[in-house]
Amino acid sequence: MSMLGIKWKLHGNGKSIRPGHVVAPDERLAWPLTIGIGMQHVVAMFGATFLVPIITGMPPATTLLFSGIGTLLFLVITKGRVPSYLGSSFAFIAPIMASQQQYGVSGALGGVVLAGVVLALIGAVVQKFGAEWINRLMPPIVTGAIVALIGLNLAPAAKANFDAAPVTALITLVTIILVSVLFRGILGRLSILVGVVVGYLVAMMRGEVSYEKMDAAAWVGLPLFQTPEFHIGVVGLFVPVVLVLVAENVGHVKSVAAMTGQNLDGVSGRALMADGAATVLAGFGGGSGTTTYAENIGVMAATKVYSTAAYWVAGVFAILLSFSPKFGELIATVPPGVLGGAATMLYGMIGVLGVKIWVQNKVNFSNPINLTTAAVALIIGIADYAWTIGELKFTGIALGSAAALVIYHGMKGLAHWRGTVAEPETETAGLPPAVKSAMNAAAKRGGKKGK
Repeated sequence: MSMLGIKWKLHGNGKSIRPGHVVAPDERLAWPLTIGIGMQHVVAMFGATFLVPIITGMPPATTLLFSGIGTLLFLVITKGRVPSYLGSSFAFIAPIMASQQQYGVSGALGGVVLAGVVLALIGAVVQKFGAEWINRLMPPIVTGAIVALIGLNLAPAAKANFDAAPVTALITLVTIILVSVLFRGILGRLSILVGVVVGYLVAMMRGEVSYEKMDAAAWVGLPLFQTPEFHIGVVGLFVPVVLVLVAENVGHVKSVAAMTGQNLDGVSGRALMADGAATVLAGFGGGSGTTTYAENIGVMAATKVYSTAAYWVAGVFAILLSFSPKFGELIATVPPGVLGGAATMLYGMIGVLGVKIWVQNKVNFSNPINLTTAAVALIIGIADYAWTIGELKFTGIALGSAAALVIYHGMKGLAHWRGTVAEPETETAGLPPAVKSAMNAAAKRGGKKGK
C-alpha cells in the first residue's frame, strides 16, 4: 500500500492543524474533512479544465474523465510523494485548434499522444540523469519566451469569440477582473469560473444559449470516446508544447517541495513521466492533454493540507461526474461570447506568465542575447509565421520556440568564441557589491577566453 502512496498517517487528532504545521503528503485529516478538501480541489480545477475542451470543441465529460484518471495515475507513479491534480493544459489549445483544421479531431488527438510520449521520455531521462540539463537547455529567457508566445499567439481566437457577442463578452471580462480584486481566498482564485457563470447568466437572458443537446442527453452514461490518428504534419505543432509542460511540471514540483519542506528532486522525473503517461492516455481516449495545476497548489497553500488522500478523493469525484452526459452537454452550452471574455483574460494571463518567469529570474535585457532571443521569438509567435516543408507545416508556436532555442544558444556560442558580450544574463541590481564584482569578473574572464 505504501508503494502506491495510499497509506496515510492521521495528522494529530485528524480535526485540526497545529499552528506552524502542515498536513504532509503521507498524512491525512479525518475522512469527512479529507473528502471536503478533495471536492474543493475539483472546484478549483473545474473552470480552467473545462475551458480547454469547450474552446477546442472536445467533449467536456471525456476530458473530465481522463483528468480524474490521470490524477490517480500521477499519484501512483510518484508513489504519493507529490500532491497534485492533473487538469487540462492551456498549452494544448493552439495546436489542437490548428491541427483540427487540417486533420480533424482524430489528428489533433494523435498530436496529444505524441506530446505525451515525448514528455514521458524526457521524464525518464530526468529520473536517470537529473534535471540540470533542462535548466541549461531552457534557461529562463527561453522558457519565458515560449510560454509568452503560446498565450499571445491565441489572441486572434479570443477576438473572434469576443466579436460574436460583444456585450456578453465584455460583462464576462469585467466580472473576472472585479472578482479577482474584490474577493480573497478561494473565491478570488476562482475569478475566471465566477466570470464564466455570470457571463453565462447574461447570455441566457440574451437568448444566446441552446439546450437542445442537453435535453436529449441521458443523466447517466459513458463519455464520448474518440481514437487518434497520426499525421507527421502535427509534429511541429505539438512538440513545442512539451517544452512548456516540462517547465510547468518542474516548477510545480519545486513549489510543492518548498511549501512542504521536502526534497522532491528524486521524484521530479517520475512526475514528468506520470504527466506524459496521463496525456498519452487522454489522447487515446478523446481527452485534452494534461498538466499539473497551479490552482490546486493555491488551495494547498491556503488550507495547509498537502495530503495526497485529498487528491485521491478529487480524482474519484471527477471520474464520477464524467459519467453524466447531461452534465457534459450542460458545460458544452457555454456560448462564444462568454468564451471570448474569458479567453481575453486567460490567453493574456498565459502571455504574462512568460514575462513573470523573466521577472522572477531577473533576466537582464541589457544583454543582447536575451533581448534578441525574446524579441524575435515573440514576433514570430504573435504574427503566426508559417513554414511548410512537404507534409510538415511549422506555425508560429513551433517556429517561435525553435527560434528562442536556436538564437539563444547560437548567439551565446558565438559571443563566447568572439568574447563580445560581457553583460551578465541576470540583473545584478540589489546584489551585494562583492557579488556584482564577482559576476562582472566572471563575465570578463569568459570574454578573454574566447579571444
